[in-house]
Amino acid sequence: MAEDNNSDSYRWLSLAVVIMGTFMSILDGSIVNIGIPKMMAVFNVSLDDVQWVLTAYTLTLGAIVPITGFLSEKFGNKKLYIFSLISFTIGSLLCGIAWSNTSMIIFRIIQAIGGGMIMPVSMTIILKMFSSKERGLAMGFWGIASMAAPAIGPTLGGYIIEKLSWRLIFNVNVPIGIMTIILSALLLKEFPHKAPKKVDILGFVFSTVGIVSILYILSQNPIDWSNIKNPILLTIGIFNLILFIINELSVTEPLLDLKLLARLDFSFSLIALALINMCLMGGVYAMPLFFQKIDGYTAMQTGLLLFPSAIITGIMMPISAKLIDKVNEKIVILPGLFLLLYSCYQLGMLTSNTSKDTANLFLILRGAGIGLTMMPLSTFGMNLLPQKLVTQGSTIQNTIRQISGSVSITMMTHSLSSQAEIYYHRLSEQITPFNNTALNLLNQIQQRLSQIGLSTADKQIQAKSTLVKLVSRQAYSDAFDYTLMLCTLFVLIALIATLFIKNRNQLSSSNDEIKSSSDS
Repeated sequence: MAEDNNSDSYRWLSLAVVIMGTFMSILDGSIVNIGIPKMMAVFNVSLDDVQWVLTAYTLTLGAIVPITGFLSEKFGNKKLYIFSLISFTIGSLLCGIAWSNTSMIIFRIIQAIGGGMIMPVSMTIILKMFSSKERGLAMGFWGIASMAAPAIGPTLGGYIIEKLSWRLIFNVNVPIGIMTIILSALLLKEFPHKAPKKVDILGFVFSTVGIVSILYILSQNPIDWSNIKNPILLTIGIFNLILFIINELSVTEPLLDLKLLARLDFSFSLIALALINMCLMGGVYAMPLFFQKIDGYTAMQTGLLLFPSAIITGIMMPISAKLIDKVNEKIVILPGLFLLLYSCYQLGMLTSNTSKDTANLFLILRGAGIGLTMMPLSTFGMNLLPQKLVTQGSTIQNTIRQISGSVSITMMTHSLSSQAEIYYHRLSEQITPFNNTALNLLNQIQQRLSQIGLSTADKQIQAKSTLVKLVSRQAYSDAFDYTLMLCTLFVLIALIATLFIKNRNQLSSSNDEIKSSSDS
């Protein structure tokens, strides 16, 4: 049985099971967003009320992810993975039969308890199941699920809601979940784990209160700072995170081993990974809005435009992962970062006159850049750690990924709304009786309106209204360009952070020198 567990066929079959669970949990997140308008109508609630269907899930993830490492060490990765699948599947089933907004929120929390653990636990299983020489390829295939699911989700969700029933966006998880649970029980093996002697209760309380408070504020679009509740929650969140850091550095068996951050190379990899994730999530949020609001695309047209870039990312992930198993990781990651930097800069220069083919080209280049950097950088960081620290390292990586994604979307939302207002005022100030360009544009609009038989008074009113819309559209276009340039900045800083990471050969040499010094 041990030989079977160590065979190539066993490992790759087990990887397929882990990929199924990951794909299911990520797919759900991208599908549910599409169903929000339908839930508003069915449950007869406002947007603010139904928004808690998403917020409750996000907050639960924020509380669950940091404790996943502790739970893995206490109960074992296989048991925890199966439990997370059961929780997610039961939650999905209950969401599919929810009878009110309140019941939906409660069932989403049950679903999130499982969903929050699936990704970090599956990542830990892969890292423990494969040697450092094979991890890259394994993580690359696993990464396909994390990129394919968000690409397929909106299109699949739109079809299900339009042609079938909105409840199926949850029920579709049930057969996949049951199959994955059975295969996990049959195929996965349990890895040796050392259960902590003490439970870090204070660490759990501080992390939960801190992360949930901050994620709650970040989930608001936009954040209303005039509401006294938000500054208070932010203060509580920051204070609890400070207490969490102090507690984790002082206890013997911490919930999250923050001493790993003293390994500078691992810390630099986390910084780079967080920034690339911010670029990814920022683009996922901003690009669909740009194409729909500026270019007038439908949701389906936008999905089809973004789909090729996601496919390219999925193709590049196993290729780049295979390469880092054979060559220095930076040889793969750095060209990917330069490609991502270039494509993000070009996307930040898009206008309403940019052709669809040009936009698609830069999106595909962006997808290739992400495929060359995301999983290789994640694997690179984990390969810097000894095997016994993999579980804690995986938990820290996923916690930072969760928080960085929320921070990115909040930054994009704030930047978009504030910059649109600034650009609108700037452009409006230029529309005066003394501005020949504005007068010529107004005359052109009036001439076009005269062709449809409007009176002089109606032409003037309609022309001014059209001019205001054009100014508003241009202001939003400029705001989108500014906002997407933030992604370029994220990648630039990630590139600098990556340059500071030593490769494995350099680390081995440093360790040998330290060992020789200690021996002498």
